[in-house]
Amino acid sequence: QVQVVESGGGLVQAGGSLRLSCTASGLTFDDYAMGWFRQAPGKEREGVSCIWLYGDSTYYADFVKTRFTISRDMAKNTVTVYLQMNSLEPEDTAMYYCAASAIISLASSDFTTWGQGTQVTVSS
Repeated sequence: QVQVVESGGGLVQAGGSLRLSCTASGLTFDDYAMGWFRQAPGKEREGVSCIWLYGDSTYYADFVKTRFTISRDMAKNTVTVYLQMNSLEPEDTAMYYCAASAIISLASSDFTTWGQGTQVTVSS
């Protein structure tokens, strides 16, 4: 059974940085990608970034390009995906979720296994 757990959220001032971590266990490592999403109060969930576990492909939403970097560390049956977030803005305040998918995508409907989320709050 696949399990996904996020961590690393917190309160940071505008212009600051945070690094989110996501540990996924139980993956079969068969054409899997991992993605980060976020959802602010009253708004729909949106894709932030996605990484292909077995290659160099990464994708970013336009609103985070050059500010956020996704990376991953692979182990036998576990992968840890990081989201380094720099130059944070109050508009980045949201619950951040990590999820697993069989394809690389920024569409939440393509992701089947979700974590509980980690809160990021950016103060002005």
